[in-house]
Amino acid sequence: MSILLRQPVAFPPPSSGNAPRTTDHGPRVAHAGGAGRVDTAVPRINDHGFLADGRSAALVDRDGAVNWWCPARFDGPSVFGRLLDDGAGHWSIRPEGRYTSERSYLDDSLVLRTVFTTATGAVAVTDALALEPGARGHDIGLRSPRVLARVVEGLSGEVPMRVEYRPRFEYGRVCAYLTQTDGVIEATAGACHLELRANVPMTCGDGMAAGRFTARAGSAHHFTLGYAPTYDERPPALPDADQVVAETAAGWRSWAGLHEYHGLYRDQVRRSALVVQGMTYGPSGAVVAAATTSLPEEPGGDRNYDYRYVWVRDFSLTLQALWLAACPDEANRQFAWVSRAMGRIEDEPVPIMYGVEGERDLTEHRLDHLAGYAGSRPVLVGNDAWRQRQTDVLGEILDAAWLMRHYLDPMSPDVRHLLHALADQAVRDWRRPDAGMWEARDAERHYLSSKVQCWTALDRAVRFGPRIGDAGDVARWAAARDEVRELVLTQGWNERVGAYTGALGSDDLDASVLIMPLVGFLPADDPRMRATVDVVERRLSRDGLLRRWDGDPAGFVICSFWLVGCLARAGELDRAQRLFTRLAARANDLGLYAEQIDQATGEQLGNFPQAFSHIGLINAAGHLTEAAERLGGAARQTVPAGTAITEGAPG
Repeated sequence: MSILLRQPVAFPPPSSGNAPRTTDHGPRVAHAGGAGRVDTAVPRINDHGFLADGRSAALVDRDGAVNWWCPARFDGPSVFGRLLDDGAGHWSIRPEGRYTSERSYLDDSLVLRTVFTTATGAVAVTDALALEPGARGHDIGLRSPRVLARVVEGLSGEVPMRVEYRPRFEYGRVCAYLTQTDGVIEATAGACHLELRANVPMTCGDGMAAGRFTARAGSAHHFTLGYAPTYDERPPALPDADQVVAETAAGWRSWAGLHEYHGLYRDQVRRSALVVQGMTYGPSGAVVAAATTSLPEEPGGDRNYDYRYVWVRDFSLTLQALWLAACPDEANRQFAWVSRAMGRIEDEPVPIMYGVEGERDLTEHRLDHLAGYAGSRPVLVGNDAWRQRQTDVLGEILDAAWLMRHYLDPMSPDVRHLLHALADQAVRDWRRPDAGMWEARDAERHYLSSKVQCWTALDRAVRFGPRIGDAGDVARWAAARDEVRELVLTQGWNERVGAYTGALGSDDLDASVLIMPLVGFLPADDPRMRATVDVVERRLSRDGLLRRWDGDPAGFVICSFWLVGCLARAGELDRAQRLFTRLAARANDLGLYAEQIDQATGEQLGNFPQAFSHIGLINAAGHLTEAAERLGGAARQTVPAGTAITEGAPG
């Protein structure tokens, strides 16, 4: 029985009008053959939609293929991994022959609807990662059943369809035997067990199942795929696919309904807030950096890392974004998570990243059996950046605590000890080199952004004052803060370049220095800061996309949004808004960003979707809203209290 859904709302980029983006495909020869034939085209990063359930994420391309799903949790092994190797598993449902496709999310949800149009008719495929039935508001994602549901609805005419189901466990290492009983196809190997129920005939063979059916106007075909560990006492859940779609859409809408953002660029902020929530691991509240591993910064390159973990560096910006998007409850959960993950801090360096449940050892290893996206190797699981010293994290945490200060009152002894210990580490370590926020793997340097964030840590500690330390502590923190500031102002400025550069004594520009006005180290209209912004934009930007440094292969999305924030804070509102509009148009047709975007081709690069990029959009919209209000401009209502935490620097 077909389910009645609310009208889906597309997310057209601001510069593209309301015309849907479509693709036109000729006949797929591989889909006309036997069960063992596979389409070998590499799916583009841009072409994927994002599904989430609070434990994991799936990526579905505009051709109806699920090319990524790690059902156990975000950083678990994949069962569909075609993003990284053609033989690593996928599940496709699409028309046979030539078709065009357009897609959109059902409004205020992460339920994806793709409409295929052929010469003989039209058909819609609706995809959802199931939320727990009845879960609403802040309870979504806590107990998700690990189910991927797909509903195929005939819209007009008759459309011959083909389904191809090819699971591969352990990142493509394991091909399971598929057996079919009473309409349920089981695949079990190692620690993974999948069950697929479909109301269309399918044939198993050669490690895959395939079938053909015809979608006619008013018809509905249902597919429900459930996961469970092999030795779990409970089998995979196989709920009705229509029910999954309806419940999941209702769950996401209930969450979105609790968070009403009133600033500029409402549609973009709401979509990005949904993406950030989709990247949240429900049981702990931790936000992963991205849903994928080893998607390259440059096709064919070797800078391919696993981003399915939680970076402390992102912490403060995530909290600010959630606060701006009217999600204070999620911000509370974030701070509670980082407090638990860190435990009691003494003299050891602060870990810079964790697993979604607070794991510290994220040792990296290679998956040499995978070809990599577009031949980009190595493919990695784990991330050895967990071993690095990155002193900027001290400022991230204390800045986040200052943002949440009213919610931390009364402050628990554990939180007080954590903030005190981090301030003391800033006093001790600010003179030391580190790996920096871009996680250099060659040598440590005296990165300016790390010094600035040590200043941030000490500045916020001084603001907290007696809430986290005695008079002697506050005096010590204030003295160190002033020393850091003097060093940055005198040694960070490069007269030859006419800008603050990436590291002390270096002539190399680095977009990370744009955080200086955003954390309040300097006013954005300070003459040297204005000069720095101009030089960075002139030498590192192209068509609004800002590279991190000279030689960076592509524009880094959050750096581009930092530039928006700097311009807005400097009073250049029109220029900042034009840049924001260009950047918003760089998202894919669903409003999603990867980590980077090629400055020449517009192709998205790096892991996808990238929480950092969406956080950058939200915070940039907040800067624009504040600037518009200061100038008596376009914003009609104020953004929530607590966003303007970094205005100006101390004298």
